[in-house]
Formats: sequence, structure tokens, C-alpha cells
Amino acid sequence: MHDVLLIPVQEAPLPGAYLPVFSCRISAGFPSPATDELEGLFDLNKLLFRHPDATYLVRVMGESMAGAEIHAGDLLAVDKHLTADHGHIVVAVIEGDCTVKRLELRGEDWWLVPANPAYQPYCVRDTGEVHIWGVVTHVVHELIPGRLTALIQSYD
Repeated sequence: MHDVLLIPVQEAPLPGAYLPVFSCRISAGFPSPATDELEGLFDLNKLLFRHPDATYLVRVMGESMAGAEIHAGDLLAVDKHLTADHGHIVVAVIEGDCTVKRLELRGEDWWLVPANPAYQPYCVRDTGEVHIWGVVTHVVHELIPGRLTALIQSYD
């Protein structure tokens, strides 16, 4: 059931990672970044780490959430400050094993539901057997294979 790999992150606040945001919209292609199109600078940390003291990153293993566009190797930003609710994708611990699933309320029961028909949903009958470790807020999916892996390994 190990669907996620926990990654240690720094306790100190992260420095700003400001990137330029351009006002032009693209349908398919690359914009021609002209200074008159520049809207401003955007800090990715503010997007990914809304509650920095309560947010961590995990790396996905397996394909149980492929239907939600969460794939093996992706990084998930997980916020422990948020209260998990129906429809949220969460990191949960079931009998000591970490997993990432969608939390659903079906009638009176809470379920941890995969986004892949090859996997079975899990009914939470005893709230003591499942611990929610946070709500997934963002998925980082690399399009150039190997870069994310190399970056993560550099922290080991």
C-alpha cells in the first residue's frame, strides 16, 4: 500500500522563488516574452506552501491515482493545516502504510477511493485505524524525465 514516499523538507521558511508572469495567453506554443506583456513576479512558494509550517512534500509511488493525473514520480504538496473533507485528495496512513486517495463520504461511511479501477476503495469503519496526514493541494509533474529525481537525490 506504499503509494507515497515522504521527503524531508527544510524547517526554515523557503526563500522566494519569483518567476515572471506574462499577461499574454497561449493556446499551443511558446509566448514571445516582451517586457510590455510582463504582469509581475509570482512566488511559487506562496502557491505551493500556503501554510509553510504545516506543508510537506511527498513523492508518489504507484498508479492508484492515475485517473486524477497523479502518477508515479510526481511530487505532492500536502497541507496538514487544512481539514480534510469529501472530495479532497489526502495522504492517509492505514495500519502503518502511507497512501494517497480521494476522501469520499458515501452515506454514513467515509471511503478512501483510488482514481484507477485496478485498485479497490477502502472503507474507513474505525476512525482509529486511519490517520489523515494532510490534504493534497498541488501536484508537480515533470515533463522532462529525470530532472526531479536528480534534484530530490541531491538532498539525500
